[in-house]
Amino acid sequence: MQRRAFLSSAALAPLAMPAAQRLPIKKAVLISMLRPTSLSFKDRFQMAKDCGFEEIECQTVTDPAVAGEIRKASEATGMRIHSVMNMAHWQYPLSSADPSVVETSVKGMETSIRNAAEWGAETVLLVPAVVNPQTSYGDAWKRSQTQIKKMIPMAEKNKVIIAVEEVWNKFLLSPLEFARYVDDFKSPWVKAYFDVGNVVLFGYPQDWIRTLGKRIVKLHFKDFKFQNDPSIKKRVADFVNLRDGEIDWKAIHAALAEIGFKGTATVELAGGEAAYLKDVSHRVDQILDGV
Repeated sequence: MQRRAFLSSAALAPLAMPAAQRLPIKKAVLISMLRPTSLSFKDRFQMAKDCGFEEIECQTVTDPAVAGEIRKASEATGMRIHSVMNMAHWQYPLSSADPSVVETSVKGMETSIRNAAEWGAETVLLVPAVVNPQTSYGDAWKRSQTQIKKMIPMAEKNKVIIAVEEVWNKFLLSPLEFARYVDDFKSPWVKAYFDVGNVVLFGYPQDWIRTLGKRIVKLHFKDFKFQNDPSIKKRVADFVNLRDGEIDWKAIHAALAEIGFKGTATVELAGGEAAYLKDVSHRVDQILDGV
């Protein structure tokens, strides 16, 4: 009986699925999500830490005094600032035909790189171009690459990676294209900042992750869902809390494990206070654990 039981269990063993391994990814939160904003930077950083986050993504700061306050908040709480979200690229895109707009955009990136150097961040997030009726796809590609190439020496000097992100700007609409755009620079100082939620309308995040592979230096986590809007009697697309949408997070987990990603994932959602942030942090844990 014992022998038969052993053989039976041995035959069934291959059918058992191994437990998912936790991904070696740091959990981060946008500074803009830490509410209320009336709190000091130190208190907001401490709140992020108390809620389970490990790092912060900040935004461009032009005032040196404010930049200094943020650096001190990071040092006092031990919360590392891992990246800077450049703030001049939407209103002033590098792809504009107007030299004054491009000049403003470049200055914004230069400020962001200096912020990153002061704070010890390793990347600056950049939306590289905007395609619109005035700017063709081809022009957006050429103009933005021309300007980014000029920034590489400053990025290298400050040891800060220019991390290009795909957003809803009618640009970089496939993973193959995104990979080629990054590869064109032939520089370790230009990589991909991949936003999981921004491609759901026209692709599958896990496919993009596998295609971009080692080009990915940072991640944004958000979720996405199509919902019924009775006022207009049609389905509309909307961003929702993590794991409440249509993203296949197990597929994301598998793809990130496959490429060996070990960087930082920053939550990009609506802001809130401690109770909400703790819930968001828990949801990130579930994603990283492959739940």
